[in-house]
Amino acid sequence: MPEADTELEFGSVFQLLVAVVLSAQCTDKRVNQITPALFSLYPTAAAMAKAEPEDLLELIGSVSYPNSKARHLAALAHELVEKHNGEVPSDMNALLELPGVGRKTANVIQAVAFGKSTMAVDTHVFRVSHRLGLVSAKDNTPLKVEQTLTKNIAKEDIPLAHHWLLLHGRYICTSRKPRCGQCGLADICPQNTEPPKG
Repeated sequence: MPEADTELEFGSVFQLLVAVVLSAQCTDKRVNQITPALFSLYPTAAAMAKAEPEDLLELIGSVSYPNSKARHLAALAHELVEKHNGEVPSDMNALLELPGVGRKTANVIQAVAFGKSTMAVDTHVFRVSHRLGLVSAKDNTPLKVEQTLTKNIAKEDIPLAHHWLLLHGRYICTSRKPRCGQCGLADICPQNTEPPKG
């Protein structure tokens, strides 16, 4: 994956935040299909803060959990305007206080938008980290995986490592049928190596 970056399409930090909120349990491809129309009408937090959830629902109806996401986006935009002058904060605690923003979303924003060494753990990162033996079976929550990975990956590599693991999981080490024959890590993958005898 030579181009290790988010596959979400956006034109500002606010638009990235909206796209990441929409991407929860939904494909980036689907999000990229709906955000052009959404961002043409509501390109900024100030513009979106004037929208009702019903207005947003009409534009995002094809994503997973559209009703709750529409409510979150309307509330999120309003809070950005009220508390942050319409700008997305870079502070973790401030991000986590925004409606619809959990730890994974906050970590994505910190890494992609602000270049911070944070590790967002989604289902792909969680799966690949376990399969490759980067974490142990005891790392059974996204937070534990995040903590183990950030402890063992060089700080400057962490923002890229998230994308390396995510893209590897999305295109090679897939959930149901991993493409081990196309994997450049197959010779060192614990899934393909036999334990030493004796």
